[in-house]
Amino acid sequence: MTAVELPPPRRGRRPAASRDDVLEAALYRYLRGGRIDVQAIAAELGLGRTTIYRWFGSRDGLIGEVVVRAAEPLFDEARASARGRGGDALLDTFDRINRGLATAPALRSFLELERDALRILTSSGGVVQPRTVAKIQGFIDDEARDGGYEPPVDSATLAYAIVRLAEAFLFNDATAAMRGDVDRLREIEAALLGVSISP
Repeated sequence: MTAVELPPPRRGRRPAASRDDVLEAALYRYLRGGRIDVQAIAAELGLGRTTIYRWFGSRDGLIGEVVVRAAEPLFDEARASARGRGGDALLDTFDRINRGLATAPALRSFLELERDALRILTSSGGVVQPRTVAKIQGFIDDEARDGGYEPPVDSATLAYAIVRLAEAFLFNDATAAMRGDVDRLREIEAALLGVSISP
């Protein structure tokens, strides 16, 4: 049996971590219900915190990117699995997204652990809300083009209204007994989309 020859040890500095490495490290923590600690990530990857802040602007910016990245597969799967055409397909897409978000363990943990979670998720000046609105607008525009859907208002305004409504039902307004009521959310989204639903 011959011995396996190992490559000689590398000399000099290890390759610097990238922006994607930081995102992956933060996403790993987020998906496991942990807090995103910039100092711990910087130490783990051999980076300075200033480098991370330069890439993401702030801790909130990093968290926003993580939340968006974690939600992307849910949004894409909901769109791919949606039934029907036009407004019906959009309503089914949004309902699948809402139900997925309402039961996502990582998002629930984030809302419980992170003091600024609502601001990070719902600020128009942040990362999450503008990207979510753009994604929803893309779905509406695609259905208008390919499914013959005619939005009752321009797609940007409709997308914004859909997202703000979902924020109210999924993340806040617990005092109004709305939080997590995805069935009622579906009814109101149907009205916004101009879609009739069976009782």
